[in-house]
Amino acid sequence: MAFPDLQSFMQQLEARGELLRVSTPVSRELEITEIADRLVKHGGPAVLFEQVKDSPFPLVIGLMGTRERTAQALGLETLDQLAQQVRDLIDLKAGNGLGGLLSNIPKLRDAMNLPPRRVRRGAVQEVVWRGDEVDLHQLPVLKCWPQDGGPFVTLPLVITRDPETGERNMGMYRMQVMGRNVTGMHWQRHKTGTRHLEKAKRLGVRLPVAVALGGDPALIYAATAPLPPIPGLDEFALAGYLRGQRYPVVKGVTVDLDVPANAEFILEGYVDPQEEWAMEGPFGDHTGFYTLPDLYPRFHVTAITMRRTPVYPATIVGRPPMEDAYLIEASERLFLPAAQMILPEITDYHMPPAGVAHNLVFVSIKKRFPGEAYKVASGLLGLGQMMFAKVIVVVDDGVPVQDFAAVWQTVARQAVPGRDTLTGRGPIDALDHSSRTWSYGGKLIIDATRKLPEELGQAVGSREGQHEEQEAGAELSPAEPAYTDQLDGVTAQHRPAETPGYWAVQVTKTRPFQSREIGEQLAQHPAADGVRHLLLVDELTDVQDLQDVWWTILNNIDPERDVWVSHGRLVWDGTRKLPEEGFVRAWPPKISMDQATRDRVDARWHLYGLPERWR
Repeated sequence: MAFPDLQSFMQQLEARGELLRVSTPVSRELEITEIADRLVKHGGPAVLFEQVKDSPFPLVIGLMGTRERTAQALGLETLDQLAQQVRDLIDLKAGNGLGGLLSNIPKLRDAMNLPPRRVRRGAVQEVVWRGDEVDLHQLPVLKCWPQDGGPFVTLPLVITRDPETGERNMGMYRMQVMGRNVTGMHWQRHKTGTRHLEKAKRLGVRLPVAVALGGDPALIYAATAPLPPIPGLDEFALAGYLRGQRYPVVKGVTVDLDVPANAEFILEGYVDPQEEWAMEGPFGDHTGFYTLPDLYPRFHVTAITMRRTPVYPATIVGRPPMEDAYLIEASERLFLPAAQMILPEITDYHMPPAGVAHNLVFVSIKKRFPGEAYKVASGLLGLGQMMFAKVIVVVDDGVPVQDFAAVWQTVARQAVPGRDTLTGRGPIDALDHSSRTWSYGGKLIIDATRKLPEELGQAVGSREGQHEEQEAGAELSPAEPAYTDQLDGVTAQHRPAETPGYWAVQVTKTRPFQSREIGEQLAQHPAADGVRHLLLVDELTDVQDLQDVWWTILNNIDPERDVWVSHGRLVWDGTRKLPEEGFVRAWPPKISMDQATRDRVDARWHLYGLPERWR
């Protein structure tokens, strides 16, 4: 089912009891974030805040805050249907005579829905603010986290066009409100918007920009999808394919750009490549850490257009799980068939929420020859935005990659540290704070497949010793040792029963190289019997919570620097890195809400009319 616009999707959710209204006035500064964070962590509903203080517009949040709602937003029963849709589209038949050709007609009809459709009028231009009328402060833009540099637009669909080729792009880049008609534009070095701006600078022209807020859910999703560089395939085309009809666009009133006719708001304007960049941030980002202040371009707003009764759409990012986890899962399903066309061994893959997209990838394969796990992992690192992956774990077909604990159990039993691990280097997400240098750092591949004789150093055809090697982790122990309380800086420890072979150790770090010393001492001590992986985390990590442990580890490591083999064990140093250890950049804090806001939301919960179980 295609939704004409955002509000029609909201109506369906409300009819199903998956969108609730809050009529009491709420603050856009921290309060809405705290409410929304509690709801998404409990699998709660979307919320329409009808009265946002100091704004005439209502705000909706959490529309795709569960796996099921994300599927509904795309007109599906389950996200797995996305993969089948793409398989059907790319599996065009050329043989079997006329019958074979005729069988392609429904698929070609789907493909014809790709280009957008220009319309003369759009609901998003029912009201137009120009010049001095423009006031971004009237929009209920959220300040999400206590240390944020200000209010940020968190769900913008940013539209630009290549000044040379006319190639269109839509991406989701956060925008800090810096004045009545100015925002930052968080275009990182790898993003298409940055490339368009660089071309505009060479040509000596301003870059026109339009920012859509809203549109139907398929378009919001499409703006987050990492599209492959295929001519004619852009975000409007993807949305058209997903909704089964060409996407309606209308020309902007002050910019020569096509904008979604069914959006709630459009911000029109430009970025001047000759202008000095502005300091943007800090911002509590999708990694669960703050990204620190840095210089980014300014976006100047020349007009705001909107519906007569618009709703401002928002999302929040932070410690997982958040709403973005389900958008990432949708992209997994959408691009699985394309990955399988290039790497046919792949049977499935998954980017768990603890890895906040790029930090961790699980992939299962049908293994046929020695070294195939490394071949697949290396191939993935060459596919589009998969280049940012930090840790790739390869398992055999049959291991459920969506089962976090099952994959790590398989790693402990079938991946021998050193023998079945491989480090390297490559591009890293610009938001990664732990890499050896900005946007460049280490990679780790773990081969947790069953090993063939050649991978065990045996002669071809020999099976001797293979079973013994495969079961090398059979004695993995979840028993809790008492040894750690003897080490300086260790404040807690835990061996999770659900993943025997792992030892999580909390370290309060007070001096350089302290965590490396602790790792070496633990790795060689008898208390580590039955341990394959030592997980060192900071004092803010709950060692009893496996998700929290891995989230901290994956954010805080450069694998080449911070993951090493010691006495047959893999040590992961997920503590913060100090300048004395050669880390010259500032280390950001983890995101957390201030206690005053928590207390205020607790005290006002009964006023919101939300069920107590989500409190």
